Amino acid sequence: MRFTSQTSSDGVSEQLFTLGEIPGVLWTPTDAAGTRPLILMGHGGGQHKKAPGIEFRARRFVTECGFAVVAVDVPGHGDRPKDEEYDRIATGNAARVAAGEELAPLIAGFQAMVARRTVPEWRAVLDAVQELGHVGAGPVGYWGVSLGCGLGVPFVAAEPRVRAAVLGLGGASVPESDSVSVSESESESESAAGRVTVPVEFLVQWDDERVPRAASLALFDALASAEKTLHANPGKHGEIPAFEGDSTLRFFTRHLS
Repeated sequence: MRFTSQTSSDGVSEQLFTLGEIPGVLWTPTDAAGTRPLILMGHGGGQHKKAPGIEFRARRFVTECGFAVVAVDVPGHGDRPKDEEYDRIATGNAARVAAGEELAPLIAGFQAMVARRTVPEWRAVLDAVQELGHVGAGPVGYWGVSLGCGLGVPFVAAEPRVRAAVLGLGGASVPESDSVSVSESESESESAAGRVTVPVEFLVQWDDERVPRAASLALFDALASAEKTLHANPGKHGEIPAFEGDSTLRFFTRHLS
């Protein structure tokens, strides 16, 4: 891990870093020392590690809870180079949607493919960050919606250090009948959900134009967590109510502190 810059404001220290080819950012309390809970945040599609919604929530975790927060750029996003294969798939998916195919299964397939790369990357980032003296090997949480959910479900399923997760704006396949086949990537995503056993707070936008309501409910149902709560609010994909941020803080404080 190589730190490239450090700034502080309003009680929050922000450190930009690279780990191999992975660009990331770490937020901690100013003058932090010793072990503390750590939240890994997954950004949405077309966004990056310092997207406004990510940074706003991260600063709340730091100032109101004393947590550390880390976020990294997903391949093909932020400070990472463009990925020709991902661009080709995205272009192809757009053409398929224009021709009448459903968007949600295409998104699920793309996210399952990207997760095979991001899960080991994120685990390596956790290893490096938890070696820092002002973070330490404390309890870990995960927050991610939309793309952050699609990549986060297999990550939470694979990473035993994660004790609680906030997920949402994602879905699983909903076959119309027993004769309807499920793609390998969709089956892979649902299999990962079945290995998630930590407490989960799951966000659904009831009028989501990108993820069908039934698909979101199917993913929630597929999670194997004994403690899971569905938070459904009216509105479109990007219209999560601000008060859900307060609920997220209480959720992680309860499970990580």
